[in-house]
Amino acid sequence: MLLVLCVDLDDDLGRKTGFSTPVIGRDPVEEAAVALATADPEDSDVNVIFQGLHIYDDLAERDESVEVAVVTGNDQGDVSANREVGDEVDTVLASLSTGEDVTALVITDGAQDESVIPIIRSRVPIDGVRRVVVRQAQNLESMYYTIKQVLDDPETRGTVLIPLGILLLIYPLALVGAVLNLPGLVLGTTSTLLGLYLISRGLGLGDVLDTAVERARRSLYAGRTTLFAYVVAAALFVLGGVSGHDSLEAVRSSSGGELEAPVMLAALVYGSIHWFAAAGLTTSLGQITDEYIAGSLEWRYLNAPFYVLSIAVVLHAVSAFFLGTVEMTYLAVALTAGTVLGIISTLTFAVAESRLSDTEREEGTQQAERV
Repeated sequence: MLLVLCVDLDDDLGRKTGFSTPVIGRDPVEEAAVALATADPEDSDVNVIFQGLHIYDDLAERDESVEVAVVTGNDQGDVSANREVGDEVDTVLASLSTGEDVTALVITDGAQDESVIPIIRSRVPIDGVRRVVVRQAQNLESMYYTIKQVLDDPETRGTVLIPLGILLLIYPLALVGAVLNLPGLVLGTTSTLLGLYLISRGLGLGDVLDTAVERARRSLYAGRTTLFAYVVAAALFVLGGVSGHDSLEAVRSSSGGELEAPVMLAALVYGSIHWFAAAGLTTSLGQITDEYIAGSLEWRYLNAPFYVLSIAVVLHAVSAFFLGTVEMTYLAVALTAGTVLGIISTLTFAVAESRLSDTEREEGTQQAERV
């Protein structure tokens, strides 16, 4: 028996039509081909399946023993896809109820799908491999259409045209830099832009940025206070950095010499911690507000502002102690106060949440008894 085996390595059939594979038999294979052609007429695997049907019909008219099947892989990579094809070939061979020796004629649409041939050969002898090539793809009109389709794809435009455009701008920008006596700056800026773009594409930062922008847009139109809180917190962080730098410069000028690393760190923290604490309070209160509006607020969320205050008190006291502006007694009191504040807030909201849960449980029980 000859098995006409149509190979779809990246599982376009399953992903685009929902067909369960492998597909075995002429009528199911024809149904799958029509479904794929309807879902995506430009998919080359449509031609592979119809070619398999054509060969099947031709051999069946000659009264030869023949069967047709479609096997697919997946879109997770060559190794995983090849294993999936091998498993489906095993399923197809197990379903053939024949005492004859089975050989295969493999139908593919290109070299990528043909990479699975060794996997198939390990399971069944292969009489031949037929690569399906659409005739129109060989003429100039089809080439123009293909290029047009590629350039119309937004992802392709971003991947190919933007780097090519930046490279083509290097020469005119170099001429402008030579006129302005700034060739290094112009070339460096161009190279930096190209490098940042390639890194962002390689790391997939474009999708992350698009997701962040979409989330920010939804938050803005939904009236969420978190977005505004984050903007304010970012400004407070910048002010905190500036304040920390000013504090460090003041300590350095007063000491008149080099500072040790712990003292430098303490100066930065001492000057910036109150700004950072304000930023933390802003973001936590904004998040609590949104959770309350959404009806999903839990008592333990209220711990966040108190934790921020506790950490700020401790860091402020420690940094002040290293700078020599406070005594040991103040440090001990501040550490104790920060710790007690965090513990009290945790216990308070935990007890409140437990009591509320018990009350809701009792109300539910009473309501059930009344019913």
